[in-house]
Amino acid sequence: MRSHVHNPKDFWSGLIFLSVGAAAFWLAGDLDRGSAGSMGPGYFPTVLSALLIAIGGACLLRSMLGRRELVGRWALRRAALVLLAVVSFGWLVRGTGLAPAVAIMVILAGLAHPRFRWASYSLLALTLAGLCVLLFVWGLGLPVPALGDWLTGWLGH
Repeated sequence: MRSHVHNPKDFWSGLIFLSVGAAAFWLAGDLDRGSAGSMGPGYFPTVLSALLIAIGGACLLRSMLGRRELVGRWALRRAALVLLAVVSFGWLVRGTGLAPAVAIMVILAGLAHPRFRWASYSLLALTLAGLCVLLFVWGLGLPVPALGDWLTGWLGH
């Protein structure tokens, strides 16, 4: 049987975008959308999900056009490290605070890169952690501590 999929990466990316977009659209279905001039709580999720569905459709269409590519091996170690980075951020952000959680997430995700260098990723982690604190804690005033209870209690503050 002949496949119409020429680019498997675009095909699977498109399916993921479509699935996430459709799920978000369904979950936001009960929220009042309002209008562009008077937005309700469901307006942004609906627009965002529509964009995800459009991107997914474009990726699926693109996967069926162009020249064929062979399916490579799955990079399970890399995917697991990126997933671990995201999960660790969610788990650590309340206890350690925003800055350490971002820094740890960047280092863990960086370990997935084949040319990982501690010096480069440490600098990137510190820079992104600082920028996140400036933007989200001080700039936007989000109720997320820069350093959480786990560290402030440990440091004696």
